[in-house]
Formats: sequence, structure tokens, C-alpha cells
Amino acid sequence: MDGFLLLDKAKFPASFAGDVNPEEAEFMADSQVPWGVNALGGTISEAAWKAKPSWYLLTTEDRMLPPDAQRLMSKRAGATVVEVKGSHAVYVSHPQAVAHLIEKAATGALEAANDKGTTTAAAR
Repeated sequence: MDGFLLLDKAKFPASFAGDVNPEEAEFMADSQVPWGVNALGGTISEAAWKAKPSWYLLTTEDRMLPPDAQRLMSKRAGATVVEVKGSHAVYVSHPQAVAHLIEKAATGALEAANDKGTTTAAAR
């Protein structure tokens, strides 16, 4: 579709939202927004994970990003990893796990910033 991809609606639930109730997965399939293939070729001049702490919610039942690939990416980023038995649509099927990880990341990032500020102030 001219440089954009959509998942086949019939395959969407099993591929993207295997642990979401069927009606919701069907709605998600019907309302998906195409994503641009050109995004895969984008370049990043400075990856934030190289200089900042990161967290990763690894979904063990993901059929879009294999768990082993997620493990490699999160390890490379030095991320704090939390694993959830969930699909790619974990934000729908396990919103509490997502919210908990966001809270953990926010707290951890704040602590890291405070530690960095303390270290910087002590160095003066």
C-alpha cells in the first residue's frame, strides 16, 4: 500500500492481540493505522538508552517481536526488564503491568537524575 503496512484483519488477533478478548481484537484490527516502511530506515544520531536508564516490558507471547529479539534489544540497552506473559498488545491485555512498569521507570529515572545531580554538585 504505497510504502505503508497493515496487518491482515483476519490474522490480526492471533498475530498482534492473542490475549485480548475477541471483540476488542476485532475492533483493533478494524481501527489499525498503517505504519510507514520508511521508518525502518531511519537513523538516530544519539540513542537515549546509551546515556539514560531504561526499562523494558518483555512480552513472552509476542508474535510481532519474538521474545528472543526483545531480550537482545533490552540487554543491549542495559534495560531493567520485566517479563509478562502477554501479546504485542500488552497495553490492552495487561494494563496494570504496563502502568506498574511506567511507575517503576519514572521513579528510577528520577532517582538516577537526583543521583547525577548530587554527584555533579559534589564535584563542584
